[in-house]
Amino acid sequence: MPLNKNRIRCYWLLCLLLGGVFSESPFDVSAQSGLPGADVLSRLDSFNIIWTTPGPGSAESMPLGNGDIGLNAWVDQGGDLLFYISKTDAWGDQVTPGMDPWMRQGGILSKLGLVRVSFTQQAAAQVKAFRQVLRLRQGEIWIQEGEGPSALNLRIWVDANRPVIRVEAEGGQPVSVKVTLDDWRLQERDTILKVGKDHITWYHRNRPAGDKALPDSSLANITFGGVIHGPGLVRNGENMLVSVKAVRRQLIAIEALTATTASSREWLGLVDKQKARTDALDLEAARLAHETWWNTFWDRSWIMVSGDPDARATTSGYILQRYVTACAGRGAYPIKFNGSIFVVDHPEWKTNKQTTPMNADFRAWGGMYWFQNTRPMYWPRLMAGDFDMMLPLFRMYLNMLPKNAALVHKYYGHGGAYFQETTPYWGGVPYMGPEVKEDWTGHYFTSILELSMMMLDYYDYTEDKVFARQVLLPLASAALQFFDEHFGRDAEGLLLLDPDNAIEMFWKVHDPAPDIAGLKAVLSRMLLLPDNLTGAADKERWRHLLGILPELPKGGDGEAPVLLPYTGPQTARGRNLENPELYAIYPFRLYGLGKPELDLARHTFNNRRFKEKGCWNQDPIQAAMLGYADVAKEYVRFALTRKDPRLKFPAFWDRGHDYEPDEDNGGNGENGLQKMLMQADGGKILLLPAWPKGWDADFKLHAPYNTTVQGRVVNGKVMDLIVTPASRAADVSVYSENQLR
Repeated sequence: MPLNKNRIRCYWLLCLLLGGVFSESPFDVSAQSGLPGADVLSRLDSFNIIWTTPGPGSAESMPLGNGDIGLNAWVDQGGDLLFYISKTDAWGDQVTPGMDPWMRQGGILSKLGLVRVSFTQQAAAQVKAFRQVLRLRQGEIWIQEGEGPSALNLRIWVDANRPVIRVEAEGGQPVSVKVTLDDWRLQERDTILKVGKDHITWYHRNRPAGDKALPDSSLANITFGGVIHGPGLVRNGENMLVSVKAVRRQLIAIEALTATTASSREWLGLVDKQKARTDALDLEAARLAHETWWNTFWDRSWIMVSGDPDARATTSGYILQRYVTACAGRGAYPIKFNGSIFVVDHPEWKTNKQTTPMNADFRAWGGMYWFQNTRPMYWPRLMAGDFDMMLPLFRMYLNMLPKNAALVHKYYGHGGAYFQETTPYWGGVPYMGPEVKEDWTGHYFTSILELSMMMLDYYDYTEDKVFARQVLLPLASAALQFFDEHFGRDAEGLLLLDPDNAIEMFWKVHDPAPDIAGLKAVLSRMLLLPDNLTGAADKERWRHLLGILPELPKGGDGEAPVLLPYTGPQTARGRNLENPELYAIYPFRLYGLGKPELDLARHTFNNRRFKEKGCWNQDPIQAAMLGYADVAKEYVRFALTRKDPRLKFPAFWDRGHDYEPDEDNGGNGENGLQKMLMQADGGKILLLPAWPKGWDADFKLHAPYNTTVQGRVVNGKVMDLIVTPASRAADVSVYSENQLR
């Protein structure tokens, strides 16, 4: 019987007051729970990241965050704690020498600064006794320097419920504390205030509206920065705080704030109020609420695989990717595929075959959002139950809609809207009439269809009618109107998608498969929405458009039919490493297990041209959708273990086609592993659709209609199955091996 939610919260609070894991740490607050799945949650501790050697630099940093504010934290070889501060909305306009031309087009998602915390009585020799632990359940980094009576313990956390960073230090002997701010943009309109005896305030302020150096007025007057403060700390020079005397305990707090203000004085007023709110908090209560948030997050869902070394490594990658997403996924803007908010210094970046050192404000591919690269982090949030982390993505595109719709009407004289595959956060589209020369993304209209598919899933999972009315319907309706009115009709009266890119692979082709599949999938589902959400006139228009869609292009390869990337002679030049024809399998799910023409879909997948692993490649998800357990396992294992060789943290993924730490590897790995274990289509839930021999698992995942499915997989059998609500148990089935292969 499911537990009452209030009872669960009380139980967590009680558990947080009891017990501990690291007995040597004076900060320990760990949870033991009698909740369903408590054993799985306690096993989470075995996936904590433990380092026994410090730094020396940002490449050896650990990520930490509260969904909006992020840290890259490390300890140097002298024992100092350092961390970069980042924020999901710190969009700068600065110019960095040697900057990639992509960098400024979408704004520069910048670091707020670098903070160094020094303990002057710590001998460098003591760092030889060193332990740094990322404690996943607590959402904190715990550090021990030295041992015995002279040991120094640090706890670093970014409050899950407030915009404040905390560093707590406690030692067996008194130490002097020094906190230093390093801001490398002082020549680029960054300011450190000279006033304040017990705190340091600094900020970066973008150029004002009308400045020709601004890529867009949306960047005007954005101000971001923070305040460093703590009991017993006083100012010593422009950028340093020191402790008045040696202490056994020291608390350091750092406010972080981004705001668009008419003046810097207005921003200063806002950050001062934020500091006052922090000063009024009870530290223990705030920490307890912070840890409760993280415990609740981990209790939403899990997948823990066992059986061989690959299983352990894959599980670790899955857990850590979900953690990194949680650290950056609740802010004002979506997660950046090219490093999230965790990019670090790159002293050996190569530009035109020459080494050009780059600081932590740099990222290849810049500030633009590329939908194909952004989506991998968001599809897995559905089955993980991390619905709150999807909202920044939807909100950004919803905010673009009025501007894009106005431009579509201006250029073409019709309604509807679409989003460029590559777009800044403020939106906009160029004129791309049929006479305009083709390019990578100019005639690429698919993104809004996949976004609509994702939003339809979000509605099915949450049944949130407010979301459906305010977000899903405006965006999806604009997409369908655009395709209906932008494209003509052929001799038979069917919609004629021409010129239209087959994603980035084939430019200005005829009836590309991704858009046909997307229109068919989205229209079919929009027609199923309840009448109290949509009007009869809308449904009639959608029904008509569905009726005039061209067929998906098919052809032969000498053995059996296959899906094709576009209609007509396959003579277009390929420009990328993509398989557009497979979009009908995923993300648009027209083919798959239990659906018609499974053999056609499988034959197409088996004969796909590109089979590259990692990054934005969708092969692991498509393999799972077709029941190919061994293929899905290999691709998922690769994606969730592909650490960047330059970076120490095991879930800072190799750049692939992007920039490290790449987020696409982890997102597609998450999605593939989920789809191997469970697939939901409408009201039906399939377990073990592509589960490999030799792997067992404990799992809890979400399904449509506010459903959770929890259980264990042992020797290919599902055991201890709990479906909530129980009425949905009748919709769950388990695929047998004979059905799969």
